[in-house]
Amino acid sequence: MKKRLLALSTLMFASVGVFGQQDMALTHFFYNKMLFNPGATGIDEGICGSLLYRNQWDKVNGAPNSATFNAEANIERWFPAGVGITFAHDAIGFNRQNNFALNYSQHVTTSVGTLGIGVGIGFMNFGLNPTWVPPTTSFDPTLPASSSATAFDLNAGLFWKGTTQPYYIGISSTHLPAPVLAQTSALLASPAINYNTARHYYFMGGYVFEELGPGNLDVQALVQSDLIKVSFNVNARYIVNNQFYGGLSYRSSDAVSVMAGFIPWPGAAISYSYDLTLNKLSNVSRGTHELVVKYCYYLPPPPRTVSNHPRWL
Repeated sequence: MKKRLLALSTLMFASVGVFGQQDMALTHFFYNKMLFNPGATGIDEGICGSLLYRNQWDKVNGAPNSATFNAEANIERWFPAGVGITFAHDAIGFNRQNNFALNYSQHVTTSVGTLGIGVGIGFMNFGLNPTWVPPTTSFDPTLPASSSATAFDLNAGLFWKGTTQPYYIGISSTHLPAPVLAQTSALLASPAINYNTARHYYFMGGYVFEELGPGNLDVQALVQSDLIKVSFNVNARYIVNNQFYGGLSYRSSDAVSVMAGFIPWPGAAISYSYDLTLNKLSNVSRGTHELVVKYCYYLPPPPRTVSNHPRWL
């Protein structure tokens, strides 16, 4: 009887489909802007790369573990644009999600700021790798087996960065095709499960209050929604002598974070944050750890052309 109830519930679960998980929430979103908004790609000078690892709700079995890699370049020396690559891996329980995109941002520069008009083209892969513990020792073919699906993905966004004032603002959307990832399994008897990806919408902004004592106060915010749930994250970092910083962050209905970072030289950073869980998992979670490393390389200025012709002296 229990086996039949389990099979029935599984088939009902499979027949209606499942919505893909919410895009990952990051404390260090300010080092991953182009992951959420391709318009931010290459908006700053240099060739930059960043690595991030996030261990969410430490000691909770099946809790999210995430990693991201971003690489971007400002190519305005040759063309008014930025190009980049983003990769994100998210593991939650049995689920594994991988997002990859090639970003392009067209830069429109004015006397007061630069507008980035960006698009990210890539793919999303969603897989299921379950380890079931059925009520009996016999194999149950009605339980979903390991499966995987890949679909085309598209992101777009607008990003504005001021030049006369140290601020930025951006709006974007990810997973615009909202693909349905039909899972395929090696076991023919295994029920099919479709993952319906929801579009996600983002609004971000930041401002630097300069020369407050020996340093600057950097305040940044990110709002994200899949039109079902809205969450927001606000960070405030105090940067001393452009080398060290500490700060606090708040994510709605989730956590309060403490941040600390070191900037060994301009364009490089090592930062760590610890999230104190505020939701219902606070009794079992030992918090969330997030570590990010960033490095930028700046091309030397182009050589000056010297002419010996008397007309051009």
